[in-house]
Amino acid sequence: MSPELKALLGFAVAATVAWALTPLAARLAFRVGAVAPVTERSLHTSAMPALGGVAILAGLLVAALAFVPDSSTTEGIVAGALVITLVGALDDIFDLPAGTKLAGQFVAVLIPVLSGVVVEEGTVPLIGHFDLGEMAEPLTMIGMVGVINVVNLTDGVDGLAAGVCAIAAATFAVIALSLDREASGILAACTAGAAAGFLVHNFHPASIFMGDAGSNLLGYLLACIAIQGLLKTAAAVALFFPLVVLAVPILDTGFVVAKRLKYGVPVYRADRWHFHHRFTNIGFSQRRTVLYLYGWTLCLAGLALALRFIPYSDGHGNLNTGWALVLVAVGLLTLAASFYLVVVLEILKLRRFSGRRLGRHRGAELSPGEVDAHVAESLSTGEFPAIDRD
Repeated sequence: MSPELKALLGFAVAATVAWALTPLAARLAFRVGAVAPVTERSLHTSAMPALGGVAILAGLLVAALAFVPDSSTTEGIVAGALVITLVGALDDIFDLPAGTKLAGQFVAVLIPVLSGVVVEEGTVPLIGHFDLGEMAEPLTMIGMVGVINVVNLTDGVDGLAAGVCAIAAATFAVIALSLDREASGILAACTAGAAAGFLVHNFHPASIFMGDAGSNLLGYLLACIAIQGLLKTAAAVALFFPLVVLAVPILDTGFVVAKRLKYGVPVYRADRWHFHHRFTNIGFSQRRTVLYLYGWTLCLAGLALALRFIPYSDGHGNLNTGWALVLVAVGLLTLAASFYLVVVLEILKLRRFSGRRLGRHRGAELSPGEVDAHVAESLSTGEFPAIDRD
């Protein structure tokens, strides 16, 4: 059986198992108290079961055991997956302190690192080769925990984290298989399938949340796959693959952390400064918000695939002018889409609804200058009043 066929079957099996077991995970969540209450930053309006990560793990395990080639590295990744899911599930039930959660995440990533999931060296275009030496293992662990928390912070609206992770894992699967990283490619396909199967129940209006058990697990798996399937290859742009594919959650986390530091808020404290909160605050429905962010992720995934498959170079530093121009065009289109989504779309949408809301409040039509001043204030603070779209 070819690796590509194993990957497709792994995707299908993982999706089916996760889809079938998610309702059971919801019942279990209510029984053990893993329930997400309604808070001031919530977008849901009633208490929700938050143990979907257990169903994602089950789908992954069944598919991985059937199709991923067995090795000590694979066993280490699976063992770490069990630990990180347990840590997340305990947090979903007991709301663990931030320090305890972080310690549990480091324990989980230590397992695959000791099994060989380590970035020891690599190549950065225009800079050259690097060797991490004795810092390889600790830096790898820090990077993996970083990815786990990036995904965790993205999980704030129905279907967002599951969909983005499914797209990212599917992209990683294609790239890893093309680089002859069979185990990583099949594991990525299984991860994509498990996330997609869960997404059937998690897309708005969701009947269950993945909880920290799910977001921690998906972030952990994406980190392991990125290291084994992409970074530990001879591809000159290998470092850029995960950075491009995961750009949406990375940028979201970077924006939120910067805001928290700016206003002296602890970086682990929840708030409403995420991209999905900002879009819903300016009038987007949850579905529309998620679909726009899916589209942005797909654009970036397309750029990563273009970097892998467009023959812009002969591998020895010599550019193929025609194909290089095609790659530049793809990059510019992705940049334009990102600019439109983050800047033009958000500001224009906010400007339109702010003008309507303030005009109704004051009983008179506002001048463009007054609306722009209000928009600038809202964007600088990240705080938006509720907007009535009627």
